[in-house]
Amino acid sequence: MDKTQRIELLRSGEIGTALRTLAIPAATAMMVNAIYNVVDTAFIGMLNDTAAIGAAAILFPIFMLIGAIGLTFGMGSASLISRQLGEQNVEGAISTASTAFYSTLIIGVTFAIFGNIYIEEILILFGATDTILDRAVLYGRIIIGGSFFQILNMCMNNLLRAEGAARYSSIALITGGVLNIIFDPVFMFVLDFGLAGAALATISAQMVSTLYLLYYFLSDRGVLKIRLRDFSPRLGLYRDIMTIGLPTFFRQVLTSIAMGMFNNAAAAYGDPAVAAIGIVMRVVSLLMMAIFGIGQGLQPLAGYNFGARQFSRVIDATKKALTWSTVFAGCMAAAFFVFARWIVLAFSQDPEVVTLGVQAFRFLSTTMIFVGSQVVFSTLFQALGKGRQAGILAVARQGIFFIPLVLILPGLWGLNGVFLAQPAADILAFIVTAVLAAVEMAELKKMRETREVKE
Repeated sequence: MDKTQRIELLRSGEIGTALRTLAIPAATAMMVNAIYNVVDTAFIGMLNDTAAIGAAAILFPIFMLIGAIGLTFGMGSASLISRQLGEQNVEGAISTASTAFYSTLIIGVTFAIFGNIYIEEILILFGATDTILDRAVLYGRIIIGGSFFQILNMCMNNLLRAEGAARYSSIALITGGVLNIIFDPVFMFVLDFGLAGAALATISAQMVSTLYLLYYFLSDRGVLKIRLRDFSPRLGLYRDIMTIGLPTFFRQVLTSIAMGMFNNAAAAYGDPAVAAIGIVMRVVSLLMMAIFGIGQGLQPLAGYNFGARQFSRVIDATKKALTWSTVFAGCMAAAFFVFARWIVLAFSQDPEVVTLGVQAFRFLSTTMIFVGSQVVFSTLFQALGKGRQAGILAVARQGIFFIPLVLILPGLWGLNGVFLAQPAADILAFIVTAVLAAVEMAELKKMRETREVKE
C-alpha cells in the first residue's frame, strides 16, 4: 500500500477494514515486542539464578520509563500529525515529525549518560535488594547505555502510524523482537556472557530495528520526512506535542513507579516474591501490548477523521476498537487464570516462585477485562487532542488509585494485599473511564448531528 492509498484508507476506507489494517499489524508487533521481554526472562531463568530473574524484574519498570520518553514525543506528535494530515497541512506534519525526532535524540543521549552515572541509586529506588543489586547493575548499565535506540524507536514507530504506515512500523518491531530471541542464546550461552548477554541481545536488536525505521524516513517512502532543516523547536509546537504527549509520559512513568512499588512491596516477602512479580508483569505485558496495538490502530483513524470533521467515522471506529479490546482482554484473562501454573513453570522451577506466581496471576486476571476500555478511550482523547481527559485517565489507574492501594493493602492482608492492589485500582479506574467516555461519545454524536444539519 503506497502513501496515497494509506491516506485514502484513513479518509474513506470501510471502518472495520481500516481499523483491522491499522490495528492488527500494530497489535501483532507490540505483542512480539512484549514476547521478547518474556523470552528474555525465560532465558535468564535458564541461568538458575533467582537473583538474576529479580534483577530483570527491577530493570523492567526502568525499561518502561525509557520507552515513555520516546512515547511522549511519539504519541504527542502522532496525534498532531494525524489531525494536520486530515486538514491537508502536510508541511506542518513534516515539521512536527522532524522536531519530535531530533528532540528525542537529544534527550535519549542525555538519559543514557546520566542514567549510567547514577545507576546504583536508580536501581535501589526501584527495589533492588543487596542480593540483587550487583546483577542489576551489570544488566542495567548495558540497557540504559543503549537506551537511546529504544527511545528513538518508540518515537519513530508512532510517527509511522500517524500516516497509516502500520505495516512498516510492525516490520521494525517484529524484526527487533525476532532478532532479540535469536541473539539471546548466542550472547548468553554461546559467547558465555550470561546475564550481560541478555542485555546486549536486547540493545543489539533495538539498534537494528531503529536503523530500519530511520532508513524508511530517509528513503522518501511515506508522506512524512525527517529533515534537519524542518527541526523547529518552537514553544508553541512543543506545547501542542506535550498537551498529548505528557499524559502518555505520566501514564508510563506512573506504571514504571507502580512496578517499582510492586517490587518494593514484594521484596518484604523475599526474592522469590520479587521474581514471581517480575514473571507475571512480563507476561501480562503481552495482554497490554496487544490492547495498546488496537489503540494504536484507532489513533490515526480517529485523529485524521476528527481533523477532517468526519465524526461518524470517529464514533464507529471507537466502538469497534472497544469491542475488540474487551473481547481480547476477556479471553486472555481466562487463559491466565486457567494456565497460570504452566506459565510460571516456563520461567522458574523454584517451588516458592511458582506458588506465588500462580497466586499473583489469578488475582490480576480477575479485572483484566476492564483494561480495554481504559486504553481505547485514553487513545481516543489523545487522538482528538483532548489533553485534560487523556491526562485524567493517564494518572488514574497507576497513580491516583494503585499507589495508595499498594501502600495500604499489604498492611491489611500481607502479600495478598500486594496482589490485590492492581485489581482494585482497575475497578476504580474503569468507573472514571466510563464517566468520561459517556460524556465524550455524547459530544461526538452532537457534533455529528450539527454537521449533518449544516449539510
